Amino acid sequence: MGKANDFTLIGAGIMSATLGVLIKELMPDAQITIYERLDRVAAESSDAWNNAGTGHSAFCELNYTPMRDGTVDISKALKISEEFEISKQLWAYLRKNNKVPTTSPFINDIDHMSFVWGEDNIEFLRKRYDALIEYAMFDDMKYSQDHNEVKEWIPLMMKGRDINEEIGVTRMAIGTDVNFGSITRGMIRYLETLDGVEVICGMHVSDINRNKDGSWRIEVEELETGKESEVNSRFVFIGAGGGALKLLEKSDVPEGRGYGGFPVSGQFLKCNNPEVIAQHEAKVYGKAATGSPPMSVPHLDTRMLDGERSLLFGPYAGFSTKFLKNGSYFDLPLSIEIHNVWPMLSAGIHNIDLTKYLIEQVFQSPEDRFDFLKLYYPEARFEDWELITAGQRVQIIKKDEKSGGKLQFGTEIVSNEDNTLLALLGASPGASTAVSIMLKLLTICHPEKMNGEWNGKLKEIFPSYGQSLIEDGKLLNKVRDYTTEILKLEEI
Repeated sequence: MGKANDFTLIGAGIMSATLGVLIKELMPDAQITIYERLDRVAAESSDAWNNAGTGHSAFCELNYTPMRDGTVDISKALKISEEFEISKQLWAYLRKNNKVPTTSPFINDIDHMSFVWGEDNIEFLRKRYDALIEYAMFDDMKYSQDHNEVKEWIPLMMKGRDINEEIGVTRMAIGTDVNFGSITRGMIRYLETLDGVEVICGMHVSDINRNKDGSWRIEVEELETGKESEVNSRFVFIGAGGGALKLLEKSDVPEGRGYGGFPVSGQFLKCNNPEVIAQHEAKVYGKAATGSPPMSVPHLDTRMLDGERSLLFGPYAGFSTKFLKNGSYFDLPLSIEIHNVWPMLSAGIHNIDLTKYLIEQVFQSPEDRFDFLKLYYPEARFEDWELITAGQRVQIIKKDEKSGGKLQFGTEIVSNEDNTLLALLGASPGASTAVSIMLKLLTICHPEKMNGEWNGKLKEIFPSYGQSLIEDGKLLNKVRDYTTEILKLEEI
C-alpha cells in the first residue's frame, strides 16, 4: 500500500481550493493532498484570462432569466445571486482573519448592465426588470431607454449610435469584477501554511481504483521525471475542470455512466488602446445568439487582469477536441465509450441550432468578429483590438430516458453510492458559486455534521447560514454591508 491520507483533491483550481479551506475550517486535523497537473495552481479554468470574472451574480446575464409562456422566469437568477453572496461571505471571513494575503484586490466594484435593442428584446428586458425588482436582491436595479441617461452610464457604447435606435438598459451598481485566479492562489497559499496539507504540482493522475477496504487508490505520475506512485485516500474529489469527465470514467463508478462531454473553446477581442479602455467602466451583457451555449453571451467587459485594467469583448466560440486549454487533442475521442455514445448522438440530434452556431463561429473572419463588436461599440477601430484565446469548457451531455441524451447546463455533482468519490462536471457559473457548490458537496457527505456539530463554525463563516437571502431582505442588506466593508469594494 502507498501513502495514505484522508482527502485527495484533484485539480488546484477554485473548487479544490474552496473545498480544502472549508474542510480545514471544519476539520482542522484533516490530512489533505491536492494534485495539480500543471506546474502552477489556478492556471486553467480559474485563471483570470480563462474565466469571465463577472462575479456571476445574475445581475446582467440574460440567459439566467428565460422567457416562459410570456413571463420571465427569474428563479435561476435569484438562486445564483444568493449563491454569489454566500461566496462573498467566505472571502470576507478569510480576508477578515488575514488568511488570504493578496498583493492586489481580487474583487473590485464595477457596474453590471444588460443592453438590448429591438422591440421584442426591449419588452423582455422590461419584464425582467419588473420581476426582479420585487426582490431585495435586485431592488437597486435601474432601467432606462433614454439615450442621454445611458450615455452617462456607458459613454463608449453610445458614441456614434443612432439617436433614433430604441434601446433598453438595466444597471446594477453593486456588481463586481473577480480575479478567480488570484483568490484561488491566495487560498492555496493559506492551505500550504497549515499542518496536514500538501499541494503537489506537475503531477498527473493516471487512474483511480477502489480498494477492498473501501478506500481509493489513486495512481499518479510526476510529469517531469515520469516517476509513478500511488496514494490511498478515503475520500476523493475530482475538481479538474474539463478533465473531470475522463477521471470519472477511470473510477468506474456506475453513477458516472451515461455522461459525455463536448468541448467549446472561447476567444475574446482584447483592446490595446489605453484611451479606449479608460472610457468604459462596466460589464455590459447582451443577448446570446440562438443555439449558443450559456458561456457565449456577448459582453463588453472591464476587467482587472494582472493588476492592470483591461477591456475585452466576446466571447467568440471556437472548436477544439481538447477538454482543457492545456489538454490533449485526443481528449474528446478518448472520452467516447459505449455507455455515452447514444446520449452524445441524441444530444447532437436535438441541438442542431448549437451545432450550426459553433460551425458559424469557427469559420468567422476577423471582419465578421469586428462587425459584431461594432453592434456594441459603433466607433470601434479595427487596429485597437487583437484576438486572444481564452479558456476551454466542456459542455456536459447527460443520459435522458425520454430523449436519449440532453445537454446539462450549469454544474453538477456526481457522487458514488457511499459518497466517498465526488466529481464536479460543467462550467458556468461555477467559479462564482463555488462556495455553495462545495457546501452542497459537504452536505452530501456529512449531512448530520453540517446541521449539528459544524453548525456554529458555519455560522461564524457565513452569517446567513441556514437562512434565505432571497426572502429576507433585511438580512441580505446586513450581509452585503458586512462583505462590502471587509472586502473593501471600491470602484475600478
